[in-house]
Amino acid sequence: MPQYSAKFQCFAGCEGSYPVTKALYRCPKCGGLLEVKHDMAALRDRSAAAWMRIFDERYMRNSWPYGSGVWGKREWVMPEVGDESIVSTGEGGTNLFWAERLGKEIDLPDLWVKQCGNAHTGSFKDLGMTVLVSVVRHAMQTGDLKPRAIACASTGDTSAALAAYGAAAGLPVVVLLPRGKVSTAQLVQPLAHGAKVFALETDFDGCMAIIQKLAEEGLIYLANSMNPLRIEGQKTVAFEIVQQFDWQVPDWVVIPSGNLGNASALFAGFEMMRELGVIQRMPRLLVAQAANANPMYRAFVDGKDEVEAIPAQKSHASAIQIGNPVSAPRAMRALKGMNGVVEQATEQELADACARADRTGLYTCPHTGVALACVFKLRAKNVIKANERVIVVSTANGLKFTEFKLGYHEKAFPELDSRLRNEPIVLPAELEAVKAAL
Repeated sequence: MPQYSAKFQCFAGCEGSYPVTKALYRCPKCGGLLEVKHDMAALRDRSAAAWMRIFDERYMRNSWPYGSGVWGKREWVMPEVGDESIVSTGEGGTNLFWAERLGKEIDLPDLWVKQCGNAHTGSFKDLGMTVLVSVVRHAMQTGDLKPRAIACASTGDTSAALAAYGAAAGLPVVVLLPRGKVSTAQLVQPLAHGAKVFALETDFDGCMAIIQKLAEEGLIYLANSMNPLRIEGQKTVAFEIVQQFDWQVPDWVVIPSGNLGNASALFAGFEMMRELGVIQRMPRLLVAQAANANPMYRAFVDGKDEVEAIPAQKSHASAIQIGNPVSAPRAMRALKGMNGVVEQATEQELADACARADRTGLYTCPHTGVALACVFKLRAKNVIKANERVIVVSTANGLKFTEFKLGYHEKAFPELDSRLRNEPIVLPAELEAVKAAL
């Protein structure tokens, strides 16, 4: 059996490849982004049917490391990492919620929500972090890496995932957060896991600029999504969506996006399945952005091939409040490769979408609200057809954003008209008073 392998290569096509165990985040020749390239010829030693059978047999098993939806696809993700190096919390394998009631409201009966927030740290970031931390652990064991710390800039969820996986691996973690711009739940997670947390008087883009400088000077190992190892874990969302529908491809996949790594991850997953014969066509991609942080939407509307940085404005969808997305070139390729579109949602639209979805049994984070609001818009324009299967990727657990949810229902946000609020009814502790209210 051939030895499966993966290497870093330049996204722009410069010659040469580099070990995935090397602390490398940009092409040494052109300074552009890197991507992980697999030995596809070796992977073709099995038929598409054989790969599907293997993945189905492993799916969410108790045998290490196949309790993980990521490592159950290990040959397609990171084949060099052995069992002893893997750091896993059982990530992946999240449920697909049939949004039946919500779909009927908008004449879209085949609407589904992939609940990636039902994860160990409450977001899809676990999928990429298990790969990154496992590779670092493997590289440290082989002597290829000796990082002082693994570090990231974050709007909350990345720091939570890195801190948890770093703690599980016994590795030091440093996170840079924009002070006052993450939820309490997101702040407490890295603190609880023992990470060194720096709250900076800036936004995410400011934190990202500093963390990149620290990485360039070799002071830390970079764990943000410009590191292509993260993409390798996140692309398994595409694998799982297709597998959960008995290896059938949906018509649309919708992703809320800020730093744009997830859009490129989805494309990488679907493209790999197509190259290996598991699927025959690509779904369409809808990249959903908050109107207050919408650089990719602006590029799409203007017909541009490059995303220009903008100052991000305050958004309740704080995890995608990013004006200078580092993965923009990768995401633009994904948009073209999946015949994609980009839509935006205002603060009012995302808040109402959350409240509307919650009334049908979901409990959505504000970023999923952005994605749903964009689905509502494209369905109203008939860009999304009534008979199409649509998968919305929910990126985080709504419980991380209790302040936002409560604030909406208590009318605590003067900029929002909480038209779907549901306030508690205060009554005396008397039977007749409760009966009267009923």
